[in-house]
Amino acid sequence: MIHDAQMDYYGTRLATCSSDRSVRIFDVRNGQQTFTAELKGHEGPVWQVCWGHPMFGNLLATCSYDRKVIIWKETNGTWNNIYEYTNHDSSVNSVSWAPHEFGLMLACGSSDGCISIISSSGDGAWESKKINNAHTIGCNAVSWSPSIQPGALLDQSGNQKIVRRLVSGGCDNLVKIWKEDDGQWMEEQKLEAHHDWIRDVAWAPSIGLPRSIIASCSQDCQVIIWSNDGTSSTWNPKVLHKFNDVVWSVSWSVTGNILAVSGGDNKVSLWKETLEGDWVCVSNVNKGQGYSKDAHDPNS
Repeated sequence: MIHDAQMDYYGTRLATCSSDRSVRIFDVRNGQQTFTAELKGHEGPVWQVCWGHPMFGNLLATCSYDRKVIIWKETNGTWNNIYEYTNHDSSVNSVSWAPHEFGLMLACGSSDGCISIISSSGDGAWESKKINNAHTIGCNAVSWSPSIQPGALLDQSGNQKIVRRLVSGGCDNLVKIWKEDDGQWMEEQKLEAHHDWIRDVAWAPSIGLPRSIIASCSQDCQVIIWSNDGTSSTWNPKVLHKFNDVVWSVSWSVTGNILAVSGGDNKVSLWKETLEGDWVCVSNVNKGQGYSKDAHDPNS
């Protein structure tokens, strides 16, 4: 079973990961799909892959049931394991690289309930910080905020101050927002609206709108859109849709105005917000079928 598939920054390469413990790289240029590399290093099913920003080189992070996070780097066409993080006590379910403005940072969410932040100054040395007991029973998903957010404060030069935030979802039915303050990660918000395990969270890219948006999906068959206008600490939930089966994954378009949703009904649907603030389905893709203009794995 293939658990995740991610395009790189330029959309020319695809990384996939599987229960066969391998990670595979494909070249997908010019309408062709060419297998180029197989990365072996995990000792259990690999749940997720994530490409780093190209300013740091060709980096790929992977996480697995084997409790490991591996960072891979391609040099002269050859992929090498450059760092293994082994400080989780259970399956690592999610990995996410931070926006490049935050520096070279990776967030990892684990079934041990903890979130790790792995960072490097680029000299080959890696350091880590851990948010202990982030989620009761386990953390299933992590996603970083954009580097510039509505309501961000200005520094002495008049530029917007960069504040590192990330969102996580767990088996406690909670969505949580974390903020770095003086080098320490603190819980900033606890968002309650789901009635079962959170399976994925995705912080929308910033496109100049005067608000922040987060999507979350759950085993309660719902996708919820959370919005914050930057003037208060309140996040307002809006149910995007109640599906007929568990929802496994949510993913934003690069511009942050279209949300892709996939779930146990074997469908991928695309959703867009109307001027009235309602979310409507703009397309459906059924498994094994084509694209219509209608309306991941259960890892642990």
